[in-house]
Amino acid sequence: MDEKAESAYTAYVAERWRDLVRAAVFLGAGAHEAEDVAQQTLVRCYADWTRVSGADNRDAYVYRMLLNCLRDVRRTRWWRGRIDHDPAAPDSPVSAVADATEALAVADAVHRALDGLTKPNREVVVLRYFVQLTEAQTAAVLGIAPGTVKSRLSRSLARLATDQHLLDLSGRTP
Repeated sequence: MDEKAESAYTAYVAERWRDLVRAAVFLGAGAHEAEDVAQQTLVRCYADWTRVSGADNRDAYVYRMLLNCLRDVRRTRWWRGRIDHDPAAPDSPVSAVADATEALAVADAVHRALDGLTKPNREVVVLRYFVQLTEAQTAAVLGIAPGTVKSRLSRSLARLATDQHLLDLSGRTP
């Protein structure tokens, strides 16, 4: 890779790292797994940077790679036999942190609500609202028609509007 391409790649990584990790988390990965998937995605981007940088819609191309990496991880035996580390375990190091109870409650409610969606609907919601891709970009990432994105969003938002986890946060009832 030449110096100009290397600097463009480095700038892209610095700009998109946080968004890639966040998208992986909202797609169902744990925090550490999301970082691994984002890293794997960026390694694939580096290996094929000329194709990635030359894509008509680079972000859609990269998020498609992220989805593929996450799906690849989920297909392996390693994933099926994996046991998450329990931070509440007695041997886990404890450190003082600021109270983030409210933020944690909101994040938990959002994750539980998203878990109530089907996988295709969840992917559309995450890419459209958390990653903030356009409907056309979301359609390109998922390889579906823009109309399908709209209908999945409509069904998903209707489902989320009546989700008990989100209603508990707002104090409303369905």
